[in-house]
Amino acid sequence: MLVQEALGLFVTQLEADGRSPHTIGQYRRHVGALIAWAGPGRVFREIGHEDIARLLSAPAARTRPDGRAKKATSMNAMRSSVGQFFRYAHEAGWIASNPTRLIRRAITGRPLPRALADGEGARLLAAITDERDHALFTMLLGTGIRIGSALALDAADVDFERHEVLLRRAKGDRVERVYIPKAVAEVLARHLAGRRDGRVFTGIGARHAHRRLRHWLAAAGIARAASPHSLRHSFATSLLRKTGDVLLVQKALHHRNIESTLRYAALDDARVRAAIEA
Repeated sequence: MLVQEALGLFVTQLEADGRSPHTIGQYRRHVGALIAWAGPGRVFREIGHEDIARLLSAPAARTRPDGRAKKATSMNAMRSSVGQFFRYAHEAGWIASNPTRLIRRAITGRPLPRALADGEGARLLAAITDERDHALFTMLLGTGIRIGSALALDAADVDFERHEVLLRRAKGDRVERVYIPKAVAEVLARHLAGRRDGRVFTGIGARHAHRRLRHWLAAAGIARAASPHSLRHSFATSLLRKTGDVLLVQKALHHRNIESTLRYAALDDARVRAAIEA
């Protein structure tokens, strides 16, 4: 079987496993780089572990389209994708052994979450003059929900009496309830103006939200690079500073694994300094 043919079957398996389009796209790119390097007519039995090592050492694999070197984390993602592809091929019986069995991930430090600095969240919201954008980014900063969950919200999912929203599109297709502070609820109520059906935030998608956020950051005079997900990080960082309770932050973010939440603890150097000085 040709590697090119196997990629199509691998993608079908990923879809059957419920992997997200983003994840599948990443596998396509990484395995596609292997196919481009090896040639579309290459068959599995011709690829050995030496070939995989040459691929991952080649400039084509280690260089970004702009000519700069890829980060170690990006290379680790490619190692994982290629490894999963050949593991699947081996378990499917197409190859006698897995040529990626000797590949090891590079040791890297986990990047710190990119959050807004103290005061920048308030500056951002003060600069937003568009009513919909103000409501959207107020909600992201005030609740920490993901942009996909926010954009999927229906007006009927907002419970103003209980100060809760029902997230029907949380990560992993989970359904979750999230508390919304009084100030955020007031902004949402003004935005909805009594409307009880239809999407809360209309006329905007995830990419458009990224562009709108960049626009309002510039309007607020904030040069820091940020995305809608940065507002989730800002919420988590602020909540940890106020409470000092990592488990509470884990619950607020609906993290399944505490390791995901402990990233924010590494940001709070001020509390470490204060404790040592006390």
